[in-house]
Amino acid sequence: MTDYDAIVIGAGHNGLAAAVILQRAGLRTVCLESKLYAGGMASTVELFDGYHFEIAGSVQFPTAPVVADELGLGNLPTVDLDVMSVAVRGVGDDPLVQYSDPIKLFTHLNEVHGADGVNGMAGLMAWSQAPTRALGRFDAGARPKTLDEMYACATNEFERAAINDMLFGSVTDVLDRYLPDREKHGALRGSMTVLAVNTLYRGPATPGSAAALAFGIGVPDGDTMQMKKLRGGIGALTSHLCKQFENDGGEVRLRTKVAEVLVAGGRVTGVRTEAGDTLTAPVVVSGIAPDLTLGELVDPAALPADIRERYGRIDHRGSYLQMHFALDEAPAFAAPYQMLDDPAMQASIGLFCTPEEVQQQWEECRRGIVPADPTVVLQIPSQNDPDLAPEAKHAASAFALWFPIEGGVDYGRAKVEMGQRVIDKITRLAPNFERSIIRHTTFTPKHMGTMFGAPGGDYCHGLLNPDQIGPNRPGPKGYLGQPIPIEGLYLGSAGCHGGPGITFIPGYNAAHQALADAGR
Repeated sequence: MTDYDAIVIGAGHNGLAAAVILQRAGLRTVCLESKLYAGGMASTVELFDGYHFEIAGSVQFPTAPVVADELGLGNLPTVDLDVMSVAVRGVGDDPLVQYSDPIKLFTHLNEVHGADGVNGMAGLMAWSQAPTRALGRFDAGARPKTLDEMYACATNEFERAAINDMLFGSVTDVLDRYLPDREKHGALRGSMTVLAVNTLYRGPATPGSAAALAFGIGVPDGDTMQMKKLRGGIGALTSHLCKQFENDGGEVRLRTKVAEVLVAGGRVTGVRTEAGDTLTAPVVVSGIAPDLTLGELVDPAALPADIRERYGRIDHRGSYLQMHFALDEAPAFAAPYQMLDDPAMQASIGLFCTPEEVQQQWEECRRGIVPADPTVVLQIPSQNDPDLAPEAKHAASAFALWFPIEGGVDYGRAKVEMGQRVIDKITRLAPNFERSIIRHTTFTPKHMGTMFGAPGGDYCHGLLNPDQIGPNRPGPKGYLGQPIPIEGLYLGSAGCHGGPGITFIPGYNAAHQALADAGR
């Protein structure tokens, strides 16, 4: 007899998804979380009294119906947004409004960017379809595809060329083809750029960066599913999973850090915690980064050197700043951006740079230089979900690229300098912003790594470089052609096939692989 039938390491959204599925299948399951709360990067956290923030992730991505059904996600209360986001360059351009309604969106695109903008976006979405199938991002229960299988997803030469672009081209290559007017399409090009490079440590002109663009804009074939905002913040998702898991008899243990995955005779036998406790089980699912799992939790003698070396090469270079603000009042935007004063417009406001500027900023950040005019995405979720802040006050968050992590940079100085430049950029457009700040905090990649166990602050658990997607991203049992030779050990974090984004696919895949191997 063992203590449990299954142990899940990490109570992020993937770990909790795996735990729910295993427990519901009849396996006595415990989920071990090192922090004070469950949810990981899909959490809503009270950083200041009365002010609640989506600490990292903020939207539920399009979710495969089979996953949504199994996890009971269909009835969670959502914040129904007419406008998902707004993009500006801050140079007097017309705001580009991403309406939730596709008809309103394309009508607005036509008004702001004309027919060439509409045709360009339609072409970009058509370009993304074959790469989306090749990546298998929304394919629940499927293994990663080989390169041959990726190319086999193409039904014609256009689609084959798109898969080539994804693997070898750059973001700029693709945008120059579909949105070639660098001035007129500036905000739109900037928006697409950041959608891609926030999952990379590469500039948009770097070959291979188009893989992240395809990952970012892809949707399931024939599907119009929108990203969702949850009432109460993204933490409502993981709270729901915790309740489901515990109602089914599962156990979440907080403040329980796993120090070792125990292996004997080529199979897992359980885990040892940092406190020295041993929990036994024939199945262990790891919801933390694959290289941390195999490089730090498993005895090196249990793994061949080539496997340890391959996982040790995963690129984790996070290069961003995350800021959270308690505001005395909502931002009030100056001309010509007064339309952004409408609360409906403040769910997410992108203050974008052009792809060319983003490329230059990335090259400078590699030399330790803080961007003079960083790209900033500002979110004020309390405008549409007022319970996130005290009455008449607001909780706001900002994400900015690129935070220098090379070039002998003074980390503390760079944090203060870049944080002020983020505040300055927002204040240039909304003059009351800086004086409305009651309190704020700034997180660098190093902080995010410490808080969430994400190596290098990399919320992807493996950046979306072309050599870290498809067959080069592990599934539940490791890489194609190079499985983990430990029976009962499964990988189920964002670093696995399915990738980052709150889709639950990696956790779902790990749980179902474990059940299949157990004949369930």
